[in-house]
Amino acid sequence: MMQRMNRIEIETVLNKDRAWLLETVSAILPDDLYRGVTQSEHDPKVMWSMADHFVHTSLIEHNWNAMVRKHFAGAPDAVGMRTNADGTPKSREEVMAGIHAWTEEWADKHRGKSLDELVAVGQNARGETLTLLAELTDEQLQSKIPGAPWADGTVGAILAANAAHGRMHFKYAKDGLEAAK
Repeated sequence: MMQRMNRIEIETVLNKDRAWLLETVSAILPDDLYRGVTQSEHDPKVMWSMADHFVHTSLIEHNWNAMVRKHFAGAPDAVGMRTNADGTPKSREEVMAGIHAWTEEWADKHRGKSLDELVAVGQNARGETLTLLAELTDEQLQSKIPGAPWADGTVGAILAANAAHGRMHFKYAKDGLEAAK
C-alpha cells in the first residue's frame, strides 16, 4: 500500500514542481510558447499551445480546491462531473465531452494573454491550494473523496497531484512542439 503524504511533503512537491515549471516555461521562446502544438480534444480545428497547457493546470487546481471544500461541506458528490442533474450516471464519453468543452472554454478565456498574466492565474490557484492545505487537519488530508479518480483519492494526494499535472501537460506540449518542428 502506498504511504500517504504529510503536509510538509505535499507543500514541498507543490513548491518544487511549480518552481521547475515556472523556470522551464519562462525559458521558452515566445514563438514556441504560443505556437499550436497539440490538437484540442474538444475542437479538432483548434491547436493548443504550451501557454494553453500551462494555464489549463490552473483551472484544474481551482476545481480540485473547490471539490475538496465541497467534500468537507458534506456534498454527496463533491467530484460532480459523473452524474446528470437528475442523479443518473453519465457515460464516460459524456463526462469527457463535458470536461473537454469546459477546458476549451478556459483556454479560450486566457488565450493571447502574456506569460506574466498566465503566471498570475497560476499563482492565484496555487495560493488557494496552499491556503486550503494550511486549513486542513492531518486527518482531513487522509480523507478519501468518494468517486475521485486522481492519485489515491485522498485529499492530500489530490492536492499534491497538482505538481505532476503541470509536468504532464508540459510534456504533452513539449512533445507536440518537437513533432511540429
